[in-house]
Amino acid sequence: MNIEQLREYCLSKKGVTEHFPFDETTLVFKVQGKMFALTSLKGWEAGTPSINLKCDPDYAQELRADYESVAPGYHMSKKHWNTIQLHTAELQPSFVIELINHSYDVVVKGLSKKLRDSL
Repeated sequence: MNIEQLREYCLSKKGVTEHFPFDETTLVFKVQGKMFALTSLKGWEAGTPSINLKCDPDYAQELRADYESVAPGYHMSKKHWNTIQLHTAELQPSFVIELINHSYDVVVKGLSKKLRDSL
């Protein structure tokens, strides 16, 4: 998976927009104004791509225990966010897609009924 594939996949989900709220190199994907994924463009350029994804707290712990490529969210709430290292061969692209879907679903589940219904 490259940055364009990641971007296209995230933007293909309902209600998703992209932003640079922190600086010009941190790409953030939001659904209905709530973050579900962010990535550093500098990391992609340096050959060490990663993505921060929101996660159910219990599942987040399970993923960290099972995969070296999954760590507590960098500069994020360690309880609810994981950083997924994409430059290793440990995680298949299809599994990364599953993790993105999980993040999106966690955020959508936390939206108000009105916002969920507008998707």
